[in-house]
Amino acid sequence: MQVNRSRTLFSQIALVVGALAVLAIGLDHLDEYAANQFSTVPTIGTLFLLNFLATTVVASGLLLPLGRIASRIAEPIRAILAMSGIAIAVSSLGGLWISETSSLFGFSDHGYRPTIVGAIAAEVVAIIALSAYLVIAKPRLPRLHGPVSHA
Repeated sequence: MQVNRSRTLFSQIALVVGALAVLAIGLDHLDEYAANQFSTVPTIGTLFLLNFLATTVVASGLLLPLGRIASRIAEPIRAILAMSGIAIAVSSLGGLWISETSSLFGFSDHGYRPTIVGAIAAEVVAIIALSAYLVIAKPRLPRLHGPVSHA
């Protein structure tokens, strides 16, 4: 019984830390968009705004008490949101790496300003924390029943 309690506590801590890190990623991108004039950069500005919107939705979903709202599907929804948060963090790191080493949609960035260091830290924390949540909580994902008919 103590093991299950510890497992639940650790998975909840990992989930909350991961959700807050995902939110930090989005806030960092919003700061770059608004304060550092990335809104004027074609394509990149739009991607930074979309990153903020996506991270806000994912982080909010991870922090919602889904068990009280939709108990039957809470576990799979939370798992999908956690995987989405990991995907956002990985793609943000990848985009940064591409823009630092070459060009992304014609945009290049050089140097690691405090904002970039903060983004990298948040992305790494999100990946680790949400991966830990998935490993510890072992959420069950829904499965399709039976073969898919192509008739």
